[in-house]
Amino acid sequence: MRRLTSTSSSQAGFTLIEMIVVIFILGLLATYVAPKIIGKTDDAKIVKAKADIRGFETALDMYKLDVGTYPTTEQGLVALVEKPGTGNVSKWRDGGYLKKRKISKDPWGNDYVYVSPGSNGDVDLSSYGADGIPGGEGNDKDINNWDIE
Repeated sequence: MRRLTSTSSSQAGFTLIEMIVVIFILGLLATYVAPKIIGKTDDAKIVKAKADIRGFETALDMYKLDVGTYPTTEQGLVALVEKPGTGNVSKWRDGGYLKKRKISKDPWGNDYVYVSPGSNGDVDLSSYGADGIPGGEGNDKDINNWDIE
């Protein structure tokens, strides 16, 4: 009976050396993988901001086809989801021009900047990047509709 309940020391589990080796290997992997993943997050935010701006441009073009003009700067992007109280908007589309019926913020949590008429086209749409202020380099660089290809 005693023989069935006892276990040999070679089957007891991992040794301290084995645990240290596993932790060391995981640390090495994290050292090489983490910077690559973190860098991709910033790239993904830039891609999302560009896609949002393109989506707004499409919605603004549909708005102009229905109403005859782009929303004014004062009306802003909100005119895509709520019928403006001013201007000739009798042909404004019921349900608005955006699927989710809301204006999303940029990937950094800031409002998109809308100007109409724009300095660079009929409308200017921008995200001021990670820092939320005009100008900057890297992740802080502005993303503008006139710069997107």
